[in-house]
Amino acid sequence: MRKYLFFFAFIILLAACKGTQKISGQISSSQLIADGKLWSSLFQQRAAEYQALCLQAFNIARLRTDQSLQQPSARPRAIITDIDETFLDNSPYAVHQALAGKDYEAASWYEWTGKGIADTLTGGLAFFTYAASKGVEIFYVTNRDEQERAGTLANLHRFNFPFADNQHLILRKDISSKEPRRQEIARNYEIILLLGDNLADFSPLFDKKTEAERAQNVQSLSAEFGKKFIVLPNTNYGGWEDAIYLNKRDWTPAQKDSLIKAALKGY
Repeated sequence: MRKYLFFFAFIILLAACKGTQKISGQISSSQLIADGKLWSSLFQQRAAEYQALCLQAFNIARLRTDQSLQQPSARPRAIITDIDETFLDNSPYAVHQALAGKDYEAASWYEWTGKGIADTLTGGLAFFTYAASKGVEIFYVTNRDEQERAGTLANLHRFNFPFADNQHLILRKDISSKEPRRQEIARNYEIILLLGDNLADFSPLFDKKTEAERAQNVQSLSAEFGKKFIVLPNTNYGGWEDAIYLNKRDWTPAQKDSLIKAALKGY
């Protein structure tokens, strides 16, 4: 009798283990997205290669600035730069959200930027300080909005970024495209460089475009990259991710999961 009881107990134990393995092997769509943000944030925070890429970008920016200064200009020179993931590091926000199983949310983002504590990316502060010392004005053209002005200025002041004032901090108002703001600056300045992590930081040709259009326009503007356009790496978010989601924001996590997997190549 004891032998049969042991046998049945063993069968039940095997079934329980099998059921546990099945449950633990299931990964939700929201977990897939959150884990992706964790991996990209890990690279941004810990990889020396990421630091090298940032230094490479800012070293080229300095070289191009020096070359521009050797040429005469009838107007004052200016550099237009994005902020987020161009010289301020918001990966702690991405980690905070991912560990809670969440992606970007407006309310939590405002809470984060309001703190004004984002760290700098390697080489950014040194470059902008150098450019300012040569008489080049810096304009911070960002898609942060008016609600974020105080926190953003506090963050810039925290590290003594040059030209950290209301005149040079150009926030988003009615539209997300930065082209009207770039044109307004260009009326009075010679824009010698544009820096950003997103292709839309450089040209309206990249505003809300498909993957194919983005790739085609990169090729058509290939001579500008490393010359007038200085790109910083951002694997966490941006126009590239929007294009994967067909420039729509109302997908469910499961739908995003399907779009991500459909975009990937395997073997």
